[in-house]
Amino acid sequence: MRVHYGYRRVHMILQREGWRDNCKRVYGLYRAEGLSLRHKRPRRNKRARLRQPKHIVTAINEIWSMDFSMVHPQTASADW
Repeated sequence: MRVHYGYRRVHMILQREGWRDNCKRVYGLYRAEGLSLRHKRPRRNKRARLRQPKHIVTAINEIWSMDFSMVHPQTASADW
């Protein structure tokens, strides 16, 4: 048996060989033998780590922004 098989795959292989144990028992035996797989940590984006903190507004009109969500591109065939 390969070590990087999870308990679900081991359970499936045992079922094919004729063993009739449920998945929870296989999981318990798998953990008791110390065969649990290591959990991979999700990698954080490098840009997210290097991003500057947002500016804290302390006065009126210090930061301005624009909303372009309602701007429609004008094409040659547009009738408006």
